[in-house]
Amino acid sequence: MRNILIILSLTFLFGSSPKLALSCTNLIITKGASNDGSVMITYAADSHTRYGAIAFYPATDNKPGSMCQVYHYESGKWMGEIPEVAHTYSVVQFMNEHQVAIGETTFGGLDSLQSQPGAFLDYGSLMKIGLQRAKSARELIRVITELIEQYGYASGGESFSVSDSREAWIMELIGKGKYEKGAVWVAMRIPDGYVSGHANQARITTFDFQKSNDWNDPRRTIYHSPDVINFAKARGFYKGEDADFSFSDVYNPVNFGGARFCDSRVWSFFRKVNAQVRNNATFTDYAKGKLERSAKYPDGRSNAGNFVTNRLPLWVKVDSLVTLRMVMDAMRDHFEDTPLDMRYDFGAGPFQNPYRWRPMEFRVDGALYLNERAIATQQTGYSFVAQSRSWIPDPIGGIFWFGVDDADGCVYAPMYCGIQSVPVPYATGTGSMIRWSDQSAFWTFNQVNNFSYSRYNVIHPEIETYQRILEDRLAKETAIVDYRAGLLYRDDPGLGIDYVTDYSWFTGNMIVSKWNEFYHYLFMKYMDGNVKQSRNMELLDNGNGRGIPKKPSQPGYGADWERRMVEGTGDRFRVIGE
Repeated sequence: MRNILIILSLTFLFGSSPKLALSCTNLIITKGASNDGSVMITYAADSHTRYGAIAFYPATDNKPGSMCQVYHYESGKWMGEIPEVAHTYSVVQFMNEHQVAIGETTFGGLDSLQSQPGAFLDYGSLMKIGLQRAKSARELIRVITELIEQYGYASGGESFSVSDSREAWIMELIGKGKYEKGAVWVAMRIPDGYVSGHANQARITTFDFQKSNDWNDPRRTIYHSPDVINFAKARGFYKGEDADFSFSDVYNPVNFGGARFCDSRVWSFFRKVNAQVRNNATFTDYAKGKLERSAKYPDGRSNAGNFVTNRLPLWVKVDSLVTLRMVMDAMRDHFEDTPLDMRYDFGAGPFQNPYRWRPMEFRVDGALYLNERAIATQQTGYSFVAQSRSWIPDPIGGIFWFGVDDADGCVYAPMYCGIQSVPVPYATGTGSMIRWSDQSAFWTFNQVNNFSYSRYNVIHPEIETYQRILEDRLAKETAIVDYRAGLLYRDDPGLGIDYVTDYSWFTGNMIVSKWNEFYHYLFMKYMDGNVKQSRNMELLDNGNGRGIPKKPSQPGYGADWERRMVEGTGDRFRVIGE
């Protein structure tokens, strides 16, 4: 089969809990908002200790009495065990064989709700276990919330993106702390034709309260815990009318950091696809951290709770249909061409570097200042675009486009959701955050990205060009694979699954091999501040055939930065006698 594929080969401050340092971004695209009718969610797993790899969990038939072992998603620590179900579905990181996918961002929330005695199911364990047991987005929400109700919740506040091939949901929950076992939560379906997103700030505000959750009613667009309002009232978190209750404003009140460090990332995505957000100065002010508390909301409702009134909408309708390419590019955003553009402030240096080394805040003469926090960031362990397509059989219809390290410099590799194993460069165990491996995709891409940070505006354009060439090639190839795998699957599902497994292996290995070669080329071309001449990613010699390069250029720091260098220094750098 692999031979066939070789022939074929034609990715702080958080609400009211600033002590949390987790930082992730999710974008959500409904089928009516995408150009091909697919549902897409994205996830950037941003952590300074997160190694980018794909965990794979095969489908299993379990004997009565079998136990599911629970390991903490972040630390890897064994937490406990719960009874296993009779059959579990295969899972590729955070997408299962039925095209169900999930992503998350941590918002933390009220300090008193951060720890729950006796609970051991953290958010990452719930995501993995839920995917093993759910065949739809709605079922995944039900499974996760029922597990929490039974075993408690061992994490802070979380926002989740939950999708399948037909719909996408946003779910937000926070534990009940020491008061009770379990969590309070709300889940809302994103209307078809709209997009949403979340980035470490709770986003669901008011919602229509309902007496019960009818999981079998396809018309339901809202689910929530029955005590989501009463719990807040009983603990003194909220005193207003039920109709005015806002999940986010009560459990994770937005502050400067929640707007500037978190919701600004959602704003940057929204403004790409919706002119109303793009042209609305009030939303721009909000993204800058300028919060308003008017007596009434923009829609005329009374603001009895004195909540922030210039917040972004939970979702927006797209002006034109969104492509896979647009979604991938949105994950590479640094606020380009906005008032928060990171390429031109002093932190960017002479080479317009849109990255800021941590910490995110610093003091000068007693005053507190910030470094911007964009979607694309250096500490991303991995990111993905989970694409679910209802017109293709599930194991072939779902593509888990996976990239390691900074999304701005990754290549999103297509891993079909029905694959039976993961290519070695992307597999867990091939290297770690403290163990180098030349086979590792994570370390391969880190070499290129960290090299590009040294002279971003000189080196990165070449990375972006090659990145696009490979991703466009993969998009064309997957269309062929879809067709051929579909034919095989129709006659023999096992053959179709083998086919997409082999293709995912082939492309994973190919990408890492080509990126290793690319790093060698970039390093030779841009070493020591020079730029050697090249053509089609081949360095040119001086014509004598002795391996001596043609005279390299020396772009220096650029005229704008040179002017900054001498401003305020008088004649210190002036050449005497010129």
